[in-house]
Amino acid sequence: MAINHLDPPTGQIADNVVGFARALRAAGLPVGPGAVIDALNALRLIDIGNRADVFTTLESIFVTRHDHALIFAQAFDLFFRAAEEWKHMLDSVPLPDQAQKPPPPASRRVHEALSQPAMSEREAPQEQEVRLSVSDREVLQKKDFAQMSAAEIAQVTQAIAKMKLPQAELRTRRTRPDHRGHRLDLRRTLRGSLRTGGEIVELHRRGLIDKPAPIVALLDISGSMSEYTRLFLHFLHAITDARKRVSVFLFGTRLTNVTRALRARDPDEALATCSSVVEDWAGGTRIATSLHNFNKLWGRRMLGQGAIVLLISDGLEREADSKLTFEMDRLHRSCRRLIWLNPLLRYDGFEPKAQGIKMMLPHVDEFRPVHNLSSIEGLIAALSSAPMPHRRDPLRSAA
Repeated sequence: MAINHLDPPTGQIADNVVGFARALRAAGLPVGPGAVIDALNALRLIDIGNRADVFTTLESIFVTRHDHALIFAQAFDLFFRAAEEWKHMLDSVPLPDQAQKPPPPASRRVHEALSQPAMSEREAPQEQEVRLSVSDREVLQKKDFAQMSAAEIAQVTQAIAKMKLPQAELRTRRTRPDHRGHRLDLRRTLRGSLRTGGEIVELHRRGLIDKPAPIVALLDISGSMSEYTRLFLHFLHAITDARKRVSVFLFGTRLTNVTRALRARDPDEALATCSSVVEDWAGGTRIATSLHNFNKLWGRRMLGQGAIVLLISDGLEREADSKLTFEMDRLHRSCRRLIWLNPLLRYDGFEPKAQGIKMMLPHVDEFRPVHNLSSIEGLIAALSSAPMPHRRDPLRSAA
């Protein structure tokens, strides 16, 4: 198929690219008009008859984050026909076959984005506002993140951004001026007496300073956690924006400190920065090695002053051995409170049968589910409350 490199793509080619960009936007990818123009210009330089070249070209332009690559691949396969019908692609835009096996949870929002009728931007917010009734909010609270559509994920993201983490204050030894304090501030009292000729008229006092307890989050970004990683990062960004003493580390096969990246005011910018600095996104899992690196390089400086550690992982370790037990015990002894958040607790009758989970469970203070909005709200309530007894069975507390 000959291509004119001087004229921009028009007709069916441009219509299909624009339609595909709209489908990606509906599926949750941030595809703007500039990306569409770049895609149309890039298609002039390749052979449109080659499906692989078109896929690679559009992917390089529309995919800007690691976690969007899977959604793009699924959307591309659903939007365009099979390879043997590739030359007839420009005739129409096919929709997914309803008779086929339903897509996995990861591609559900792609399926809905391609099958829903198009509507104007003015009508979308009104329709969404009408549909979001009280019962819908209750369903959304308990719905699993992995089973949500693109519209539901957008609603959950907005709800997470509005969450406020109570200041779980930690009493320090430092003092500050406080008229209700129990300590006499002799310096300020004598300085004030100079105004009255040495007569002490008012006693100044000092009180102890309460600071929010530091929070250290260790988030598993392996392939088995890919359905939850992005929303967890939204939650960590929300509490990082409200509290300045939050440190976030991502781990899969290696440990990456993304604390500075999450301090960006815009959540999309923060998550994009995290995606660019992490090299092992949606890969394997080496919990013991990651915990060893954290304990060795960051433990002393991060876990002081009564830090609370949030370990967000499913505990599916590839190399479960005595090293994992040692590193978990070391982490537990170094922090004030260790809370393990595991999405596998969404299943009724969960039992710790995996070897890695069995080794990690005795060294945590609390074992909690984290797979929907209700579980995140429960976590916020738990962080603001007093810690549970140190020897309590963590699995029983998760029930």
